[in-house]
Amino acid sequence: MSTPVLTAKRGALDRLPEATWRAGLAAQVPALMTDRLAFMSPEHHRVRRNAVREIIRTGEPVPPEALSERSGLDQESTLEILDDLERRLLFLVRNSEGKVSSAFPVSADATPHRLTFSTGERLYGA
Repeated sequence: MSTPVLTAKRGALDRLPEATWRAGLAAQVPALMTDRLAFMSPEHHRVRRNAVREIIRTGEPVPPEALSERSGLDQESTLEILDDLERRLLFLVRNSEGKVSSAFPVSADATPHRLTFSTGERLYGA
């Protein structure tokens, strides 16, 4: 028997069978994400992916200069992309030093969420 999933709708909690919840996600998420990601250029994706990789690799916030180098972009373009991603509250957060401290789904900052990757890395989740 699967564990029920609690959902909230109009202030009321509802229990759904896990299979029903997953089916609903499968039907709705692709369209929602397509719309939500429409603004992202290939360069946006490259910067975000590199931020995720570096946080996983080092466990530390990533300086924009490192992302610029790894993404093959000039620093001005990288900073514009970081501004865009952060402004849209979508994929990343920078700390007071301007380093990327969180890039979905990982965070160099302590959070209540812990991730363990199949390769053994352990990190905080965004």
